Amino acid sequence: MLGSVGALLGAGVACGLVLVWMAVASEQERRRRRPGRWAALLAAAGWHGASPSTLGAACAASALGATLVVGVVSRTAPVAVVFGVMAAYLPIAVVSGRARRRQRDLAEVWPEAIDDLASAVRAGLSLPEALAGLATRGPEPLRDAFRRFAIDYQTTGRFADCLDRLKLRLADPVGDRVVEGLRVAREVGSGELGRLLRSLSGYLRDDLRTRSELEARQSWAVNGARLAVGAPWAVLLFMSFQPEVIHRYQSGAGTVVLATAAGVCVVAYRVMMRIGRLPAERRILEGRL
Repeated sequence: MLGSVGALLGAGVACGLVLVWMAVASEQERRRRRPGRWAALLAAAGWHGASPSTLGAACAASALGATLVVGVVSRTAPVAVVFGVMAAYLPIAVVSGRARRRQRDLAEVWPEAIDDLASAVRAGLSLPEALAGLATRGPEPLRDAFRRFAIDYQTTGRFADCLDRLKLRLADPVGDRVVEGLRVAREVGSGELGRLLRSLSGYLRDDLRTRSELEARQSWAVNGARLAVGAPWAVLLFMSFQPEVIHRYQSGAGTVVLATAAGVCVVAYRVMMRIGRLPAERRILEGRL
C-alpha cells in the first residue's frame, strides 16, 4: 500500500517537473523569437532588410565623424567628445522619426483598407481572397505587404502562418489589431465578419481623429523641449570657432561643466517629453510571432 502511494507521489512530482520544464522552455523560446529593440525599431520604420549591427555601425561612424570634425575645428577634446556622443544618437533618431511617420501614415489608410476588405467579403470573396485583393486595390502604403501575403498563401495555403508573416512585415500596432481580429473571425467561423469590419473601420477613424487633435496640441511641447535643449549646444558649436574662448573647456573644471550640462539637458528633455507624451500604442500578441 505504501509502495503504491509512493509510486503515485513520485509520478505526480515527475509530471509536475516536466510541466514546469515545458513552460520554462516555451517562455525561453518565445523570448528568443521576439525581435530585439533595435530590430523592432527598424521593422517599424519599414527597413526589414537592415540589421541592428548596421544601425550600430551607423551610430559609431556618426560619432567618430562628429568627434573628428569638431576636434579639428575646436581643438578641444571634451567638446569634441560631447558632440560625438550626441552624433551617435543621430541615426537612431532618424530611424525613430521614420517609424513614427510610417505609423501615422498606416493609421490614416487602415480605415480605407478595412472598407475595401468589407466590400470584398460582402461581394462573396473568401477572407484570404479579400486580403490578397488589397495588393492591387488597397491603399498604396499597404500593397507590398498584402502582395507578399498573397504569394505566401498561394505557396503554402496556411492562413494562420501567412497572417503571422503579415504582422512581421507590417510591424504596426493597428495592423496587429486588424490581423488578430481576422484570425479570430476565421477560426470561429463568424458570420458577422462584414459588421465586425465596419465597426473596426469606424473605431479606427474616431481614434485617428482624436489622436490627430491631441498631437496638434502636443506639438508645441515637443518643439519647445527640442529648442530648449538644442540652443545651448548650438551656441557652444559656434563658440568652437573662437579658440581663446573654447579652450577654457580643456581644463578639468570645463570638462565637469560640460558633463553636468549634458546630464541636465538629457534629464530635462526626457522629463519634458514624458510630461507632454501621448500614450503610445503597443503591439499586441507580438510574442506569438
